Amino acid sequence: MSRDMWDPAVYGRYAGERARPFFDLVARIGADDPEYVVDIGCGTGELTAELARRWPQATVHGVDSSPAMIAKAPPGPEFSVGDARTWDPGRPVDVIVSNAVLQWIPEHRELLPRWVGHLRPGGWLAFQMPGNFDAPSHQIIRRVCDSAAWRDELSDLVRYQPAGDPASYLALLAGLGCEVDAWETTYVHLLSGENAALNWIMGTALRPMLDHFGPDQERRDAFLDDCAVALTTAYPREPYGTAFPFRRIFVVARRPLPS
Repeated sequence: MSRDMWDPAVYGRYAGERARPFFDLVARIGADDPEYVVDIGCGTGELTAELARRWPQATVHGVDSSPAMIAKAPPGPEFSVGDARTWDPGRPVDVIVSNAVLQWIPEHRELLPRWVGHLRPGGWLAFQMPGNFDAPSHQIIRRVCDSAAWRDELSDLVRYQPAGDPASYLALLAGLGCEVDAWETTYVHLLSGENAALNWIMGTALRPMLDHFGPDQERRDAFLDDCAVALTTAYPREPYGTAFPFRRIFVVARRPLPS
């Protein structure tokens, strides 16, 4: 994906809902006194700062491929622009966190053994990613992109199932000798405002399509209008808001200590 495609304002529209899985993930990390903590795909860094608050004695470093996101990062932790696929810390790491990033990397299963190799013995790897690629929102995106109006431009941007299930990641990491805790959770977010489901996915699943249009606002708006019609039917707005179920996959693994 383009490293400059992310719009921090759009992505942050539902910051509270997007942050909740991060805290549920990090709560399962049992590191007591880490020296070096890395947040891979840190976005605008607010959640990286939460890692610094949890482990104030640690050096906390956030890495993200988007200069626009890093430009918004808060003071405190260290931040740098970098690609998760080629990241090399240059020193042993006590905790690696990756929050809602690996679904964008088709070869992420090949990355995980490398990341485990960067851990100090007894170190922790924790990641979560969406597992909702069969949800109505993603089915609608695929249908619109494959429709006669858009297939020539957008069909090659459609993603199907980039994330595995918890058992597949448990098997991969346990096979490396790690202790693994893997699970899934479906959150039912209650979103406010009109076109709530569209507004949510504009910050995530629709980013490759919106990036494709560039400055062509007319084509961009026409595409969003087509998505909005179907999304409003699938996710109707009620007097109390719009219910938006969202399944996520969580994995926390610990590299074994020497025997």
